[in-house]
Amino acid sequence: MLLSSCYALPGLFFAALFHLFSVHTHAQTTALGTWLTRDDETGEAKSHIQLYEQNGMVYGKITKLLRPSLAHNCDQCTDYRKDQPILGMVIIEDMQFSNGYWSKGRVLYPKQGKWYNLKFWLKEGDPNTLVVRGNFGPFYRTQYWRRV
Repeated sequence: MLLSSCYALPGLFFAALFHLFSVHTHAQTTALGTWLTRDDETGEAKSHIQLYEQNGMVYGKITKLLRPSLAHNCDQCTDYRKDQPILGMVIIEDMQFSNGYWSKGRVLYPKQGKWYNLKFWLKEGDPNTLVVRGNFGPFYRTQYWRRV
């Protein structure tokens, strides 16, 4: 009995190791998690955005503001967000994964109170960089967010 238990231990060890490796690998190949954003003009750290899944879609909310000047209400918003604090605000909605990237959703630019089409993907070879592209018609802006 003891001898057969000893032979089972290596198998259990490798099974546990495989499970841990696969969980770690999955965590690094998803956009879910918290991301550091930077100001387009100054390059200064701006905020943390948490991307999370809800009802099969990805959403994003501001979880931390890294500059005191950003702690204000969304006075330009036109929906229920009007005059609400941007800290805790959901600014990314309805993202769906297809063909290697998330798209078909939108992002709110609180400073203007305007929504833009959005798509994002993990940078090839660097799962800790999220390429985020917002567009309005043929015009777009790309940012690079870093995993926190």
